[in-house]
Amino acid sequence: MIVSMEGLLLRPATPADAAALLSLYRVVAATPNSGLARHSDEIDDGYVQAFLGGRNSGWISIGAFHDGEPVGEVHAVRMQPRQFHHVLTDLTIAVHPRMQGQGVGSRLFAELFARAARLDPPVTRIELVARTGNAAAIRLYERLGFRVEGRFRNRVRLADGRVEDDIPMARAVDGSR
Repeated sequence: MIVSMEGLLLRPATPADAAALLSLYRVVAATPNSGLARHSDEIDDGYVQAFLGGRNSGWISIGAFHDGEPVGEVHAVRMQPRQFHHVLTDLTIAVHPRMQGQGVGSRLFAELFARAARLDPPVTRIELVARTGNAAAIRLYERLGFRVEGRFRNRVRLADGRVEDDIPMARAVDGSR
């Protein structure tokens, strides 16, 4: 399915989207090499409700919708305690496998950056972690201004028993370093 970017609606995800986002995340997680840390059986209502603000009002969640159905979502949370409120962390993005490579992820990130820049108090840093085997995602993140800040060696155990490193990355909201 190829979707015109003009037909893509980006908006804050709400609790009314929970069931559809649960389905989206389970489809993405079930896709080999999806990049998501959770397996599809680890994605439940509680996980989705958390990033929709059910448990923490510091979350930003943006959905990408086509014909009323979610085809992507990105979320991050303002880091606690207050001395870290300038940081968004725990960033996760999911794009439906049929929509990958069509700019949905880039559009979601652009909207996340714009919303983060308008928060009060201001957010000046956004963090994420990607496993080394997810090279395409790392290239995207670098293209979007994220920079590698280290390496967590042997942190991720894959379903086949192999172990990979995790790569922490961060980006200044205004794009500077």
